[in-house]
Amino acid sequence: MGRVTERRRVIRIRNGLAGVRPDTLVAEEPLEIRLNGKPLAVTMRTPGDDFALAAGFLVSEGVLGAADEVRSIVYCAGATEDGSNTYNVVDVQLAPGVPVPDVSLERNVYTSSSCGLCGKASLDAVRTATRFPGLAGDPVRIGAELLSELPDRLRGAQKVFDTTGGLHAAGLFSPEGELLDLREDVGRHNAVDKIVGRALREGMLPLAGTVLLVSGRASFELAQKAVMAGIPVLAAVSAPSSLAVDLAAESGLTLVGFLRGASMNIYAGEQRIRTGADA
Repeated sequence: MGRVTERRRVIRIRNGLAGVRPDTLVAEEPLEIRLNGKPLAVTMRTPGDDFALAAGFLVSEGVLGAADEVRSIVYCAGATEDGSNTYNVVDVQLAPGVPVPDVSLERNVYTSSSCGLCGKASLDAVRTATRFPGLAGDPVRIGAELLSELPDRLRGAQKVFDTTGGLHAAGLFSPEGELLDLREDVGRHNAVDKIVGRALREGMLPLAGTVLLVSGRASFELAQKAVMAGIPVLAAVSAPSSLAVDLAAESGLTLVGFLRGASMNIYAGEQRIRTGADA
């Protein structure tokens, strides 16, 4: 699987017996995102879909909203002292006329795979106005029974997770339960950025009428990314944060947490989830 996984020696103990064997681990490397040649952010990610990750990140930051706003996305050669290309530095060049944000007050620091908000000047800076303000009016609806089946469909499509057991996943579904896209990454926010970035580059934003499912918890940042991409339904197999619930309620996002089997909690936008005879 190339740079997505790596092999390491491990001592495995089973039933009191120890043995040496190789183990497959998910790769984690830094990715520096530059905007028009200037450093903007560094995130720890699983290599792969780096251009989509960078594009999706810029959608969530309010910099991009359409494919024609990007002139190019390239890996930066000469990223090391010897001039070699590490494929860990990506430069996004905006199209002529697209305003370049002042990044001095934004995210310009190290971002770990578990915290996508580190480095924000303030919470207000994260609440960037979406390019797609019609989220509250999105009429999409999905049955609770069908929604409860999506985690198994997501898990069944996670090829790298089967090998490593160490990746988050984000899946984009249609209201009929069709898996439209699946991305895996060591960081849950990176997996979502890869989905959003691919949609941007294919001219599919806003992602109206879709359901975004994440394999972990629903943090404020993931709710923000869904809102910025025009996704009306966000579901998570674990808990949401209080800020995620607040943002969902304010923006018109349907937020579902603890989606496990036939059980789930609907924290906002319950009108989009059909239950009982209504399903």
